[in-house]
Amino acid sequence: MPVASLASPSVVAPTRLRLPDLLHATDRAADDVLSGRYQHLLPAGGPPADERWFTRLLGDDELDVWFISWVPERATELHDHGGSLGALTVVSGALHETRWDGGALRRRRLDAGDQAGFPLGWVHDVVWAPESIAVNPAAGPTLSVHAYSPPLTAMSYYDVTERNTLRRNRTELTDKPEGD
Repeated sequence: MPVASLASPSVVAPTRLRLPDLLHATDRAADDVLSGRYQHLLPAGGPPADERWFTRLLGDDELDVWFISWVPERATELHDHGGSLGALTVVSGALHETRWDGGALRRRRLDAGDQAGFPLGWVHDVVWAPESIAVNPAAGPTLSVHAYSPPLTAMSYYDVTERNTLRRNRTELTDKPEGD
């Protein structure tokens, strides 16, 4: 399975877990999702096709693992994960991630099976991506598994200024993934 990013944080994380641990957790949970282990957590008829949906798969004082669906035209906004490391595995479909690299926004595509790790300070936006060049609304939502350690407590949201710098516009306390 390709790993999209394993950047090392420049500060010590407030957790004993490392990005590879989170990537492993999302990979295992994605396999469990695909094998039907979490079928009982899905809404009747599956994840909604017109709105984001998520549910916690696992959670304790050290690690939260979430199952998230992504639909067209529902961005998360440019954000960080506060004092938490993060990782994701795309289960089905595709996502576009736009991240701040310290001087500009960079975009990458994550397809089913791809993973990404988010060290402290990682600022990004995640959105549904069409499975092919031609948008196919019948393809349904993209599904992904996300892990955070320690569990999320706050997320900050950002804008890129006219001077091409990042400006935090708000911080919200939360225990939910990717800002709902």
